[in-house]
Amino acid sequence: MRFDIITVLPGLLESPFAHSILQRAQKKGIAEIVVHNLRDYSANKHKTVDDYPYGGGSGMVMMIEPFAACIEKLKSERNYDEVIFMTPDGVTFNQQIANQLSVRENIIILCGHYKGIDQRVRDLYVTREISIGDYVLSGGELPAAVLVDAIVRLIPGVLSDETSALSDSFQGELLDAPVYTRPADWNGHKVPDILLSGNTPEIEKWRFEQSLERTKQRRPDLLSE
Repeated sequence: MRFDIITVLPGLLESPFAHSILQRAQKKGIAEIVVHNLRDYSANKHKTVDDYPYGGGSGMVMMIEPFAACIEKLKSERNYDEVIFMTPDGVTFNQQIANQLSVRENIIILCGHYKGIDQRVRDLYVTREISIGDYVLSGGELPAAVLVDAIVRLIPGVLSDETSALSDSFQGELLDAPVYTRPADWNGHKVPDILLSGNTPEIEKWRFEQSLERTKQRRPDLLSE
C-alpha cells in the first residue's frame, strides 16, 4: 500500500514514519510512505504556495497551482483510490473508515495550512475529507500521521499478532476490556481471578461484559448508535 503525502513541512513527518509499526511496515515492503514538499511545485522563484484571500479577510490561502501540479504528476505515474484532505470540517475519522481505507492500494493525502486551501482543489481533486476531531491544529501533518498509522496497522503482516487489531476498541462498536499481565499480584492489587482460570468461554464472557460496561460509562453514544 502506498501513501503520497503533500505538505509544506515534510520535516514534521520524518519522526512519526521512522519508528515503531510504521517503520516495520516500510522495511517489510508492506507500506510505502512518500512525503512531497509542496514548495517544489511552486511556479515562482520564491517557492510561494499561499496568497491573500479573494474578498478580503484574515489569514492566507494555499494556492491551487502547486497542489494541481503535484497531484497531476502523481496521477500520471499510478492510479489512486483516494485523494484525502485532512480538514477540521471533514467527516470525523473512526475505526470503520480506517478499515475501509486499509484495503486501498494508493492514497494521496493533502495537508493544509494557514486559513485553508483554495476550494477548487477540494472540488476538482479531493475524493474524501477527513477530520480527526472537533478542534483546529496548525496544519494537516499530524492528522495525516494519525490517519496513516491507524490504516497501516490493519494491513496483514504489519502486526506480529494479526488478530490483535481485530479486538481493538471500536472494532466491535465497543471499547476494549481491561487488560493485565504479570505479576498476578502487585502490592496487593490482583489480576481478576477469571483471567487466571484458563476457562476460555468464561473469560470471553467476562471480557464482553467489561467492554459493555466500559462503553456505557465512557462512550454511551456508541451504544445509542
